[in-house]
Amino acid sequence: MQKTVAVLGGGIGGLSACFHLSKMLLEGDGRFGGWLSSTRREDGAVFEHGPRGIRPAGDVGRNTLNMVEELGLESEVLPVTYDHVASKNRCLYVGGQLHKMPSGLGGVMRTVPPFSRPLVQSVLKEILTSRGKEEDESVHSFVSRRLGTELADIAIDSLCRGVFAGDCRKLSVRSCLPPLYNAEKARGSIILGMLLGSDVPPSTLTKRSAQENWAQWSLKRGLQNLPEALEERMRNGGRVEVHRDTPVMGLSTNGTGWEIQLEDGTIKADHIIAALPAKALASALLSAAQPLSQQLCEIATVTVAVVNLEYEGSVLPVTGFGHLVPSSEDRGLLGVVYDSVPFPQHNRTGGPTTRLTVMMGGAWFQEVFGNPEEVTEQLLLDRATQAVTSHLGVTTPPIWSIVALLKDCIPQYYLGHWKRLENMRQYIRDHNLPLSLAGSSYDGVSVNDVIFSGRTAAEGLRFSL
Repeated sequence: MQKTVAVLGGGIGGLSACFHLSKMLLEGDGRFGGWLSSTRREDGAVFEHGPRGIRPAGDVGRNTLNMVEELGLESEVLPVTYDHVASKNRCLYVGGQLHKMPSGLGGVMRTVPPFSRPLVQSVLKEILTSRGKEEDESVHSFVSRRLGTELADIAIDSLCRGVFAGDCRKLSVRSCLPPLYNAEKARGSIILGMLLGSDVPPSTLTKRSAQENWAQWSLKRGLQNLPEALEERMRNGGRVEVHRDTPVMGLSTNGTGWEIQLEDGTIKADHIIAALPAKALASALLSAAQPLSQQLCEIATVTVAVVNLEYEGSVLPVTGFGHLVPSSEDRGLLGVVYDSVPFPQHNRTGGPTTRLTVMMGGAWFQEVFGNPEEVTEQLLLDRATQAVTSHLGVTTPPIWSIVALLKDCIPQYYLGHWKRLENMRQYIRDHNLPLSLAGSSYDGVSVNDVIFSGRTAAEGLRFSL
């Protein structure tokens, strides 16, 4: 007898699970794709409100490119190579000035502001440092111990704000940067461990990405095109029941599976792949699994304001991917991305413009801007344009702007996150719950990680259904 699998959540993780399993998909919102959201104007301009570039590296990167190839989107890919100025030039805003991050052998061997010593000294310290004995530690503690406090205070603080919108003194290195943690445990050195890591055979598109030395990629119509293509494949394939605007009100076990309470009825399922945010799943579980709900509620999230700005002409004093801001410089401002540099194809037609994205808030949102439910778009827009003026010297007002407030968009993997996951999955096994966890709340927040989590959840069921 054919069993029913319900995938809850139509973000990129839920879509990925359905792509690999072809079952039922329930999404509470009116659109699919989650935080992959692009605005496309009639004049050809594209603005990203969530992720704006995807890295091709590693198993998870290759998995995403394989999906792009299977969806027939190869001709839509916009690659950015490692020798592109957007890959070579990344800046930090420290002490009221922009500083280009050191790159190449020369940059590593000499002292480059804002650092007080050559990075090669940090590399030598790292190789000679003994491996840690703790089961977990903060990203800041880990990097301070292995590479030095200055690098942790400036570069790693900024990196964690740019990637996780979080505080590196609270984030877990084991959960946020598992390649570094595992490299130290396996080799005693993160540098040697990364250099001696393994690889897997690439597919056609990943071979191309390796041959052309891609650093990141996007799509001509924006990254929202990826979930759109997945949705189209599911609808045309006829093997997936797709339910939009169908919020899950509650979940209860019935002995052999689940009863999914909706606003207008109930659906029965033999198994659930939950690609919802952890707290949303906890709310839906009600009393069906109270200890699990409690653990899910402990996974924190942060809110990020994303302000897209468009300026007439070429206004940047520097070229590169953008710049990040350490928390010691400005707690509310995470960084500025120079979108027109890596992806000029997303500029409007009919005259040069400069597209920028200002990211604000994260772990510091409440402290700096107040309650996300009460903050105004005008306040966020003013703060973003002020940052562009003070950091980049752009005095002309933007000709176009849009403000997106992404509430609870990035889960925060604090110390002990790995143990919490272990406990949750053990609870699911011990109680024989027909439930799989997928999405950004658990094993990685990047687009690649979330897509891979959906595939992993789906493939884990193939042999049991």
